[in-house]
Amino acid sequence: MSGTNQSSVSEFLLLGLSRQPQQQHLLFVFFLSMYLATVLGNLLIILAISIDSRLHTPMYFFLSNLSFVDICFSFTTVPKMLANHILRTQTISFSGCLMQMYFISELADMDNFLLAVMAYDRFVAVCRPLHYTAKMTHQLCALLVTGSWVVANSNALLHTLLMARLSFCADNTIPHIFCDVTPLLKLSCSDTHLSEVMILTEAALVTITPFLCLLASYMHITCVVLRVPSTKGRWKAFSTCGSHLAVVLLFYGTIMSPYFRTSSSHSAQRDIAAAVRFTVVTPVMNPLIYSLRNKDIKGALVKVVAVKFFSVQ
Repeated sequence: MSGTNQSSVSEFLLLGLSRQPQQQHLLFVFFLSMYLATVLGNLLIILAISIDSRLHTPMYFFLSNLSFVDICFSFTTVPKMLANHILRTQTISFSGCLMQMYFISELADMDNFLLAVMAYDRFVAVCRPLHYTAKMTHQLCALLVTGSWVVANSNALLHTLLMARLSFCADNTIPHIFCDVTPLLKLSCSDTHLSEVMILTEAALVTITPFLCLLASYMHITCVVLRVPSTKGRWKAFSTCGSHLAVVLLFYGTIMSPYFRTSSSHSAQRDIAAAVRFTVVTPVMNPLIYSLRNKDIKGALVKVVAVKFFSVQ
C-alpha cells in the first residue's frame, strides 16, 4: 500500500454467517433465491411502470428509482458472497473492500433520500391536491433524484476517504458478510477516534435529516386525514400512503440499530443479522409490498406478464 495509508494488509477475510459446510450450502441456496427474487421483482416493477402510461406520475417515477437502487444494493453484496462460496474462499482485496463499502454507503443513503422524497410527494398529493400537478413537475422530480445521487455520492466518498487514511496491520479478519464501516474501524491499528466521530456525525446528519422531513410529511398528512369527516374518506386518503409507509417502517427498522452505536457496543452477530435484513430482505420485500397493496401496480404487472406471454406464442 502507498500514499497516506500505511497499511500492510492487502486483503481481508470475510467470515460470513457460518463456517459449517452443511449450513453454508443452505445459506447459499437462501441468498441465491433472495438475490434472484430481488432482481426479478424490482425489474418487473420498473418494466410495469415504464410500459403502463397511467403510471407515468411522480410517485411511480420515484418508485422505479427505488427499485433500481434495490437491484444495485443486492448486486453490491450478494454476488460476492455467492462467489466466495463457489470458489471456497473468503478473501476480498483492500481496494475491493473499500469499493464495496463505498457503494453500500451510497445506496443506503439513496434509499433514505428516496423514501423522504416519496413522503413529500404523498404530502403534496394528500394535503395540497389542487396544486399537485403544478408543484410536482418533471423538472422538480428529476432535480430531487439527481440531488439525492450527488449528496449520497459525496457522503460515500467521504466515508471511503476517511477509511483509506487508516492503517491496517496484522488482523485482517472481518466478522461480517461484507465490508462495512464499523468492522473496519475495529480492525484498524490507527487512532480511529477522529474518523469515528466524523463518520458517525456525518452519517447521523445524512440519515436523520431525511427522516425528520419524512416524519414532518406524515404528521401533516395525519392531521389533514383526521379532519376528513367520513371514515371512507379517511381510509381512502391513508390507503394512498399505505405501501410507502410499510416500506419506510421496514427500512428504518433495519438500518437504525447497527449504525448508531459506538464501536465498543457492537455485537458481530447482531450486526450480521441486521445487515442481512437490510441488504438482502428489504430489497426483496419492497416490490412485494408495492405489488400486493397497490392495484395500479398489480394491473401493470399483469399487463407486463401478458405482453411477455403473448410475445412468446
